[in-house]
Amino acid sequence: MSERTIAAVALVLAWVVFTGVLVRRRPGVAEVHEDGGILVVHASQTGFATELASRTADVIHAGGLGVDLRGMDALTPAMLERASRVLFIVSTTGEGDAPDVASLFRERVMRAPLALQGTRYGILALGDRDYVDFCAFGRDLDQWLHAGGAAPLFDRVDVDNGDEGALRHWQHHVAHLAGATAMEDWSRPAYRRWRLAERRLLNPGSVGGRCYHVALVPEDERDLAWEAGDIVEIGPRRARGDDTVLPHREYSIASLPADGALHLVVRQMRAEDGTLGFGSGWLTMHALVGDPVDVRVRRNAGFHAPADDRPVLLIGNGTGIAGLRALLKARLARGHLRNWVIYGERHAAVDRLHVDELERWHAAGDIERLDLVWSRETRGARYVQDRLRIAADGLRRFMDEGASIYVCGSLAGMAPGVDGVLRDVLGDAAVSELAAAGRYRRDVY
Repeated sequence: MSERTIAAVALVLAWVVFTGVLVRRRPGVAEVHEDGGILVVHASQTGFATELASRTADVIHAGGLGVDLRGMDALTPAMLERASRVLFIVSTTGEGDAPDVASLFRERVMRAPLALQGTRYGILALGDRDYVDFCAFGRDLDQWLHAGGAAPLFDRVDVDNGDEGALRHWQHHVAHLAGATAMEDWSRPAYRRWRLAERRLLNPGSVGGRCYHVALVPEDERDLAWEAGDIVEIGPRRARGDDTVLPHREYSIASLPADGALHLVVRQMRAEDGTLGFGSGWLTMHALVGDPVDVRVRRNAGFHAPADDRPVLLIGNGTGIAGLRALLKARLARGHLRNWVIYGERHAAVDRLHVDELERWHAAGDIERLDLVWSRETRGARYVQDRLRIAADGLRRFMDEGASIYVCGSLAGMAPGVDGVLRDVLGDAAVSELAAAGRYRRDVY
């Protein structure tokens, strides 16, 4: 047996052992098969698929059936082959990629069909039609299940940017399946009323889009409750006094509840005709300081900081500083100082999106290593992925010490570039293992 084959076998065995860890179960697998219950599997990048999976499990439970709820990182081929009915709630990230928690399943299990002739399934695929590969992972999963002989319980339900009509359609299917048809329709939890407390231009003179620090305060102080890494949903308006319902927009939170306000870093986005985007237009121009803002905070456990004091590598660019800033604040509040930050923007003099804060933390020893990359001022390592490649030896040492990696920022260029460097330096299998173990986490857009 070749060394490559031995290594591959070892990786598969390690993955099988790892996927024996349950994320959440209600009740166990044996009970599900005994009472005709349903296996519910979720794969989420920002936490929304996990939330919907929990709601789906509640509907099944209300119908009197057993339900086994688990993340795709805790799903094994044997579980699928034993299951008679499976519901998948999965999102798509990047350029049609599976969420990070599902990357190992896709690479190891979805490489070839399983024998699933006795399995019936349903898929709720989450995506955004603004991206070319709309719901790509959900579609790939559908084709893979079909190739293994599994039969659909109903047509795949594709959801565009949280569309409530599509979610109600899914709920109807699930309720009918579970015999719980009397349940009220789902709707997103209601927005809470907050107010715009501060808006400050962060990059005057930049050649890029105007970028603002935005601070929101709740009318009810009990709403100051979230963890670093969570997501905020904003209900935008066209202008003051215009109550037209517009699609919600999501932003990485840049602060902690202890700061007394929810901070955002918002770049003005413009369409080809020059009109401002819904969310950025509302937050950076239309709403005035003191105006009400519709806010909903959504838990995103997949981007929370580690509870222990392990080393952490934080990589980002542009408005990705928001998510990195919150994670750093959480780390510093716990006294965890083994932080390496690689952050990039255009010009050092004007594109300082909270960079002064990073430099103060570094000078105080709260950040162990700080690499700032200015793309318009450097001939060689112009981008964060270039700086990461140059620091390959330091990256290997950091990972050998048990570090976790967090990436926040641009989906175009930065995120795939960083991923490519990680795979070149650490190896494809190692990066997939890191993602499955929660040591490689991304909030990219």
